[in-house]
Amino acid sequence: MTNETWGQVREGLINRVGKNNYVTWIEPLKLSQLKNGVAQFEVPTSFFGDWVQRNFADHIRSQLMTAGAEVDRVEFAVCSATATARPAARPSAPTRAPRSRPHVEDDLCGAPLDPRFTFDSFVVGKPNELAHAAARRVAEGGPVTFNPLFLYGGVGLGKTHLMHAIAHELQTRRPELRVLYLSAEQFMYRFIQALRDKQVMDFKSLFRSVDVLMVDDVQFIAGKDSTQDEFFHTFNALVDQNKQIVISADRAPGEIKDLEDRIKSRLQCGLVVDLHPTDYELRLGILQQKAEYYRTQYQGLEISQGVLEFLAHRITTNVRVLEGALTRLFAFASLVGREITLDLTQDCLADILRASDRKLTIEEIQRKVAEHYNVRLSDMIGPKRLRTIARPRQVAMYLAKQLTSRSLPEIGRRFGGRDHTTIMHGVRKIEELKATDSQLADDLQLLKRLLQG
Repeated sequence: MTNETWGQVREGLINRVGKNNYVTWIEPLKLSQLKNGVAQFEVPTSFFGDWVQRNFADHIRSQLMTAGAEVDRVEFAVCSATATARPAARPSAPTRAPRSRPHVEDDLCGAPLDPRFTFDSFVVGKPNELAHAAARRVAEGGPVTFNPLFLYGGVGLGKTHLMHAIAHELQTRRPELRVLYLSAEQFMYRFIQALRDKQVMDFKSLFRSVDVLMVDDVQFIAGKDSTQDEFFHTFNALVDQNKQIVISADRAPGEIKDLEDRIKSRLQCGLVVDLHPTDYELRLGILQQKAEYYRTQYQGLEISQGVLEFLAHRITTNVRVLEGALTRLFAFASLVGREITLDLTQDCLADILRASDRKLTIEEIQRKVAEHYNVRLSDMIGPKRLRTIARPRQVAMYLAKQLTSRSLPEIGRRFGGRDHTTIMHGVRKIEELKATDSQLADDLQLLKRLLQG
């Protein structure tokens, strides 16, 4: 099989795995050979190969066979060029005298670690599975496999929890390592203080002597030129020494406005992992774990069946709001001496439940459908009638009618000023097709689940 054919197969995989997964996991693959029914690919790291093997190998094999190749299995190996280019593994640290000081050292003055934020207390689900696996790998404290590890996602999705968990785990596994965890804001203030006190060289020496640097909310330094410059040089110095860097932000590196291009480029050279919004199953798992903890704190306090399921369904904003609601609920029930029932829950959490009744917009539906089918949003609301655009457009019309209270004329206006009869036709067409087209029915179910949280 030629590389040109593999290029065509890759394009076919976009629809199978989605654009984000394709860019992250499929695009970097390089077909090295196809022989005796075995397709071998080169990957940048062993972690990368393991993840692709578990999650996308079947898709790749299926697409290769569709293209006419005889493939019994798919294998992944770290390419020799990458292995050669990668800096040598960190030499074992010299023996040091035992310390009584905490792992994040006092002289480094990092942010305090929350004892609750460990891997044991982190509930793993589909939306955060990859981030958790990557954090675990870094926490093993072995040779650096990807640098930096960049975690991003919205508020309350677990970025800070994972960073604290990495530091806690390193404290147990590799107590000799110097780990510094702090926010980007603290990094900036430390740098400004060093400038004011004419101690910039001390600042540089301190930050470049660590084994693991962890910086939370890096988007904070965007637009702050001198701080960005120092961060860039600190980053490069640590990478050159093969020291591990872990970064978090509220969005992907390329989407952070006013962040220098050279820093964006550096941040994108490692493993960039998105923590997706929680789904129902993950929220329920988090609530069950938290409720188990509170049962030991409030002995004898009962919680009725269905309460946790109700909260997992209704509160979809973020985990902090969810946990805060449960904390308030147990405290209130304990004070009034009542069992936690659904009625008590609705009375106690009325304000949180009202705030969580988020109205789904037509624009959100259009964006999600466009992303799912890999079409441009402008094409979806534009005049093009190609089947590859018309069908996703009709799906978005159908979901807008099903999931919002908007009228047909109003939906039509949001789809480029179309007449309400066009919307009606699109909705009717999707209703007819979903009865016979199982793929379309699956797409609709998935999109509804994503849109409704």
